[in-house]
Amino acid sequence: MVIKRFILTLLAVVSLSGCSLASRHAKAVEIADPASMVERIIPAGMFELTVWERISKRNAPVDIYIEGDGLAWLDAHTKSRNPTPPDPLALRLAAADKADNVVYIARPCQYTGWNRSDAACSDLYWTNGRTAPEVMQAFQAALENIKARYNTTGINLVGYSGGAAVAVLVAADRTDVLSLRTVAGNLDYTTFSTFHTVSPMDASINPITVAGKLSHIPQRHFIGSEDKIVPPIILDSWKHNSGTTPCVQSMTVVSATHDKGWVEKWPELLGMAPSCGGSGT
Repeated sequence: MVIKRFILTLLAVVSLSGCSLASRHAKAVEIADPASMVERIIPAGMFELTVWERISKRNAPVDIYIEGDGLAWLDAHTKSRNPTPPDPLALRLAAADKADNVVYIARPCQYTGWNRSDAACSDLYWTNGRTAPEVMQAFQAALENIKARYNTTGINLVGYSGGAAVAVLVAADRTDVLSLRTVAGNLDYTTFSTFHTVSPMDASINPITVAGKLSHIPQRHFIGSEDKIVPPIILDSWKHNSGTTPCVQSMTVVSATHDKGWVEKWPELLGMAPSCGGSGT
């Protein structure tokens, strides 16, 4: 069990950067403000989800970024009381996106609700139940809110780390997803658990179960050559379960770790638009 918690700690908190609990929201604002991204809270099922968004054009597609697992564990033995990420990588990626419409969605209990005493912010939802059915219902509600508010014509999903699992599970139940990108994405909980010799996240829906259902959607999956948390075998599993399709493309980013080497390269990587006929591995 100690090993399990150690791995989950690495996955969720690869860099604390010296940030205190009180400074996490300020860090997000510091990232979002220069990109003209405005904060709001979306009531979503049993949760409230924090978003930062920049919408410059209604009746148009929107790029939606989903955050990673955040600060799930304080150390190998102690669950965090507040899963808000000290340095939100998915928000940094969103801020670097120059599209007309960009929305960043934090995970349940990140930034808001974490200090509530009710079951909505049980630590289940940032440990074993990260993609529990009620979490996925919340994200679908959030996307419907965004779609209705801005009359979006389609969604380009981007998920980082554990947010990649959320992204593919969201996409599996929608018809308006135009493309899917993942960054250091944990797309197969079973393979991850086997590789690291840890217990499975049995309160969560395993994203690998929807790989075949998404085989028609243009996808590009980025993995870091130095990522010790999400190894290439997880992406291999996703490709295998997707079947024979030109829509699933991938790229290994040289020198990138699980949380380093992405932001500075993101404009270039973002320019590699997913397609069902272009080049890819």
